Amino acid sequence: MSKILISWIKAARLRTLPLSVSGILVGSFAAYADGLFNISIFLLSLSTTISYQILSNFANDFGDGIKGTDKNRIGPTRLIQSGQISKTQMILGIKISVFISIILTVILIFTSLKGSLFNIAVFLFLGILAIISAIKYTIGKNAYGYIGLGDIFVFIFFGLVSVMGSNFLYSSEIKLELIFPSLTLGFLSAAVLNLNNMRDLRNDKQSKKNTIAVKLGAQNSKIYHYILILLSIINVLLFYFNTQQNSLFNIIMVFSVIIILLYHIFQVSILSREIDFDKLLKPLVLTTFFYSLIISSNYILL
Repeated sequence: MSKILISWIKAARLRTLPLSVSGILVGSFAAYADGLFNISIFLLSLSTTISYQILSNFANDFGDGIKGTDKNRIGPTRLIQSGQISKTQMILGIKISVFISIILTVILIFTSLKGSLFNIAVFLFLGILAIISAIKYTIGKNAYGYIGLGDIFVFIFFGLVSVMGSNFLYSSEIKLELIFPSLTLGFLSAAVLNLNNMRDLRNDKQSKKNTIAVKLGAQNSKIYHYILILLSIINVLLFYFNTQQNSLFNIIMVFSVIIILLYHIFQVSILSREIDFDKLLKPLVLTTFFYSLIISSNYILL
């Protein structure tokens, strides 16, 4: 495998993909339980979401790289800062990603939302907003990631839009019971971003990247993190009791997730070095993905 290909794979940050597809799994298999599952919509939804995530990762690498934010960053190597990919190459990569994202978005919408101009217009708007948001997180003078708004966008797109939006593509209706897993995935996704920002707190502060972690400081950002995790646990329980899926398998799996998340809070509470937060990122992403698989499996077995 060539070095340039390896560099592009690194820039795509494949470890972020399980988080981005979690909501699609829940929304799609909830449609399966209603007899509305469509393999074409499912594959297009996954492909579109992955294209947004890769675009966001490319744009994030570029935006932080040209601002010098990545100079002393802890964690995975950034490609612009390290010189493995040039600014010109990354700009081309971003343009190609935007083109692919637009094409996939249009195909997905017109495959699933037939005959409703209003629904088509709404989802085209959401698709365009998702693409712009992926780019503007770190790129430009008014990058919203630099003023502490990243958590809000992640909460909305990885939670509410991902779960309820993907389900709407099958049914053209809002499934209200999905609000609980939507909120769970939204809070957990925001927690992943906050953990990432806690890891980078000192470097981001020096670079004037005013994330919520920077604004709150080391100790208060921990409290904020506990709140996000506890809110996700509350919504796990609300969904469990609302749907009354009381099989032994479901009970074991749901409470396993809760125990893992409580243990995660304990781990965060005893850490003091920023570099140590990086070790908790992958487990939290996988726990979120694991929860989405539990919910999906329950819908399949209904």
